[in-house]
Parts: sequence; C-alpha cells; structure tokens
Amino acid sequence: MVKLVRMTQPEFDEFLQRDIREYAQENIRSGYWDETGALEKSRREHKNLLPDGLATRNHQIYTIRNEQDSPIGVIWIKVDLSSQKRPSGFIFDLEIDEQYRRQGYATQAMLELEKIAAGLGLKYLGLHVFAHNKTALTLYEKLGYSVAGLNMLKEIP
Repeated sequence: MVKLVRMTQPEFDEFLQRDIREYAQENIRSGYWDETGALEKSRREHKNLLPDGLATRNHQIYTIRNEQDSPIGVIWIKVDLSSQKRPSGFIFDLEIDEQYRRQGYATQAMLELEKIAAGLGLKYLGLHVFAHNKTALTLYEKLGYSVAGLNMLKEIP
C-alpha cells in the first residue's frame, strides 16, 4: 500500500524542473503548443500556479511512497473550499516513476488522495488528461471519473 507524504523542498526543486519539461512536451505532443517557446511557456504557467513554490496557498504536493518507504512518484492537488455547495479539488499532476508503473501504485495513490480530499471536506475531484495518454484515461475511468468537457483540435494543412 502506498502513502502520500508532503513533499520536501529538495524533492520539490527536482519535481518542478522535471514537471516543467514534461508539461511542455505534453502540450507539444497534443498540438497545443509549438516547440519554440514551449519550455518558457511551461515555466510561466508553473510560476503562475505556484508563485510561492511548495508553500503556495491551497496547493498540496505529495511524494508517493511504496511499502518500502521508497519515493515512487508525485501527486499534486489544488484545494478550493470557496463554494460551500461544491468544495472541490483539482489534480494537477499524478506521476509514477517508470520502473514502478503498471503495478497498481497510481490507483492506490488516487484512492489515498480521495481519503485526504474527504478529510478536507471536498465533494468533488477534477483533473485534466491529455487525450493521447490512454493509460491515464483508462485509470481515471476505472476510478469513476467521467468527461465533464472536451477540447478538440484539428490541424489545418
């Protein structure tokens, strides 16, 4: 069984650099961004989301640890309690290190996050998934997530 542990500053520093690169690549692969400038755009978006880094209000970033207490991934959520009728969280990132994938850790991490969310009084969890990421789509559907909106893109020759 996994546990979610609040990320340390050194873990955050490493995570942020990796996440900036990966988010840029995902947007390029999806056709949203051009390769030129994608890395800088990703840096700006991360800075806007996390202006105070790990201490940014309403953002919780966890290191996912396995049974041996080894770090195996990351999960990042923003908590929004501004609506009493719809207190919710938004999952910005879930990543399992490659050597630990396909072993059930992502499912376990999501279920642990649901426990944390319930403890915070959240009624909903949302997330975004790039359409080309079939593994993630399958995971989220299996966990009961459904499509709330859909962006579509067509390249014009």
